[in-house]
Amino acid sequence: MAINDNITVMAGKTTPTAVDVETKSTIKHATTGKVYASEKEAEADINDPATSTKNEDIKRDVAISVNKLPDILGGST
Repeated sequence: MAINDNITVMAGKTTPTAVDVETKSTIKHATTGKVYASEKEAEADINDPATSTKNEDIKRDVAISVNKLPDILGGST
């Protein structure tokens, strides 16, 4: 094993450094259900004096999909 390898060793076994995951973030007004395209749009709604939106009204959801889990049980050798 070379010093430059980017791996993690636990209990004498190598483990992958990254898992193949997909994430999707949704920024939404909790009361009205309006979905914002970005954090900037939600912040603009909070700062707009014409709306009653407060920071507490903004809901952020993150969905994480793991395509394949690494073999964490070790398997047989």
